[in-house]
Amino acid sequence: MNLLLLIGAPLLTALAVLAARNKAQIKGISLAGSLVQLGLALALLFAYRQEKAAGQTAQLLFEQQYPLFRSLNISLHFGVDGIAVAMILLTSFVVVAGVLVSWNVEKMTKEFYFLLLLLGLGAYGFFISLDLFILFFFLEISVIPKYLLIGIWGSGKKEYSANKLALMLMGGSALILVGMLGLYFYAGNSFDITTLAAASISREMQLILFPLLFVGFGVFTALFPLHTWVPDGHSSAPTAGSMFLAGISMKLGGYGCLRIATYLLPEGAKEYSTIIIILSSIAILYGAFATMMQKDLKYINAYSSVSHVGFSLLGIGMLTQAAITGALMQMVSHGVMTALFFAVIGMIYDRTHTRMVAEMGGLMKKLPFISTVFFLVGLCSLGLPGLSGFVAEMTVFVGSWENPGTFHRIATIAAAMSIVVTAVYILRAAGKTLMGPVTNEEHLSLRDATWNEKLAAILLLAGILAIGLAPGWLNELLQPAAQEIMNRIAGK
Repeated sequence: MNLLLLIGAPLLTALAVLAARNKAQIKGISLAGSLVQLGLALALLFAYRQEKAAGQTAQLLFEQQYPLFRSLNISLHFGVDGIAVAMILLTSFVVVAGVLVSWNVEKMTKEFYFLLLLLGLGAYGFFISLDLFILFFFLEISVIPKYLLIGIWGSGKKEYSANKLALMLMGGSALILVGMLGLYFYAGNSFDITTLAAASISREMQLILFPLLFVGFGVFTALFPLHTWVPDGHSSAPTAGSMFLAGISMKLGGYGCLRIATYLLPEGAKEYSTIIIILSSIAILYGAFATMMQKDLKYINAYSSVSHVGFSLLGIGMLTQAAITGALMQMVSHGVMTALFFAVIGMIYDRTHTRMVAEMGGLMKKLPFISTVFFLVGLCSLGLPGLSGFVAEMTVFVGSWENPGTFHRIATIAAAMSIVVTAVYILRAAGKTLMGPVTNEEHLSLRDATWNEKLAAILLLAGILAIGLAPGWLNELLQPAAQEIMNRIAGK
């Protein structure tokens, strides 16, 4: 399969949106383009599985390389492994859902959809890039649209939130750039990931470069204590913006922490694993307890994202194959789950014009579909068996418990304890918002989800159930790549 299609489809769709003459054309082009992207992602999944079933043992498939700046050894080098395929599939689901839930955007509609599609373009390019310079370029493409989406279409303290997000992510980008340049000059003037993986990088240099890359990407994925942009950014962003931030953008950071920092610098990963585990455990517990204190639905989901993303970082820090596989599963699960949660919160806000839990009650009577989805995604968040959250978190716990040391066992138990706290804030929020008598008479006239909102919710629910009920396909997709990373860590 030609991976350039994954870049060409969103780029052509974005350009077509700019050429559209009215809102109907803008929406139609955006939806059609996003569905094409979903089709390409599914085609990539099937093509990848067919290649593996046919006995293909190469780590990277569908490689393409086109020289760009020969003097600097920069090229458009693309290829995918199972991790990249899973992330591309996640991105395509969130892009379609984001377009659907934004159907009623009236302010600067053309510019809004253009920026959404640009976010998708950045994510696709990031996940297929095997050249660090090009990967960094696509990572930066996704920062400016986030800033504009929050600053223009956001709510509340949107200017403050947009500036905070941009400054912190740019700070993370600066660390990544320094780490990349260190690799480039130390490993023979090459940004190519396959070349860097084969280079002999001394342990001393790895101990210098690893924290730069891991912390830099960690800013994007809410590494404690550099997570503070997450609650403000999510709470002020428009619904689709929040879906992209939590569902896709935070996964760019997690992918970079594992695929770049840990894979290329395994000695650094082993040296700093204890610190990663400590920070991840703090994030899991802190995020859970902080969520209990929130009264705004968006802040509830934002702080819970800090906690849930902590499981991915914990799995990376544990450095076992099962834990790394679980970390990757958690990235995919959290991406689908949190995107759906923000979509449902947006649906509720559009109707009630409030996100405060205390100002709502009895919504299930008038909004049965939205309420049902709210319950399901909430149960996924607290780890109910049969849904994606349970599969991902249990895999992380099992992989973490494989480490025999007392420290690792304590960290695993502490992380598992957060599930109880999660159950408290999820069930309390659902009970106060959806159950009981209607507390506001104006809510008696509310209308349930529209066709586009139902389609977005069903699409994301399908992803949650596909992982929760039949996780084998995702496990088969991720395990070989996780094994390759473990081989690097073991020095094989």
